[in-house]
Amino acid sequence: MPKAKSAAQRVTSIFAAAIILAGCTSQVGRIGVDDGRDSCRTQLIQLDSTGNFFGEDILQGAAIGAVSGALIGGLATGRWQGALIGAAVGGAGGAAVGYYAAVQRQARDQAGVNAQVASDLAKENASLDRTQIAFDQLMDCRLRGAQAVREQVRRGQLDRNTATAQLAETRQRVTGDLQLANLIGGRITSRGTQFDAAIDQVVPGGKGAVQIAGSPPPMRVPVRRAVTVTFSPQPNSAPIASIQQRDLVSVRPGPAGFAQVETSSGVRGYVPADAVQVPRASVQLPSEGGDVRSLAATNISRRENFTASVGSAERLAQAGGFELAS
Repeated sequence: MPKAKSAAQRVTSIFAAAIILAGCTSQVGRIGVDDGRDSCRTQLIQLDSTGNFFGEDILQGAAIGAVSGALIGGLATGRWQGALIGAAVGGAGGAAVGYYAAVQRQARDQAGVNAQVASDLAKENASLDRTQIAFDQLMDCRLRGAQAVREQVRRGQLDRNTATAQLAETRQRVTGDLQLANLIGGRITSRGTQFDAAIDQVVPGGKGAVQIAGSPPPMRVPVRRAVTVTFSPQPNSAPIASIQQRDLVSVRPGPAGFAQVETSSGVRGYVPADAVQVPRASVQLPSEGGDVRSLAATNISRRENFTASVGSAERLAQAGGFELAS
């Protein structure tokens, strides 16, 4: 029995270390070295730093599940191959249910479970907020830089060949930005799977009820006045499109003072809320669930918003948002 226990401990240590190391990447590996030419380097570093939160904590649930799976697979078959297969299966299961199971083990009662989930959701939401702001600021910096190059060409202050080369460099940097954003987004999604499992247990009606109440379907409405569509919901955000009075747009609620719109050409961005009619949720969640309910709604919404904003940036890049002719 002592030998078996010792073997189990060794396997646990090996697989925990392997999983943690697999998730570690240096900052240089993620965003490259500073060549002194990137005017948006500060914003890029800020986005990268916000992603650390999601990369570090998500490993806990997955590592526990993977190590358990490795022990089952390896000790049952007596082969490392069995351990590796067990780790893969256990990792998937751990990532899905590890968080809520751990909370249940630690809490004294359901009230304690709810309080812990609420606390963790609040921390997650704050980090999602920071990541969204950092991504918006980085993309706004890139877009404003491209806009400045085009303006210099228009005024005759920069020749087209030099401008074309500068924008080609910007596009290359944007490609790296989006790779980083998708890496962070993948970690957010993985953590979201764990939170979804918890939400299904602690909120009446589960995630489905939260989504219905928190995300009213988009409305297609005419614009009340001519307005500029910006990339992010900030007063100084980079313009990405213009829409005229009575143009039809698809509208969703946005942060205070803004509405999220999609134009007929597929451009997604933000306009002042008073420029359009903003839809409101018609279904309310049950009164049970306390603060967890509102935190869960915010969490789901912020996850979806980050994914949508990365998708919008990708479409802008593909549609020539960083080309000279834009």
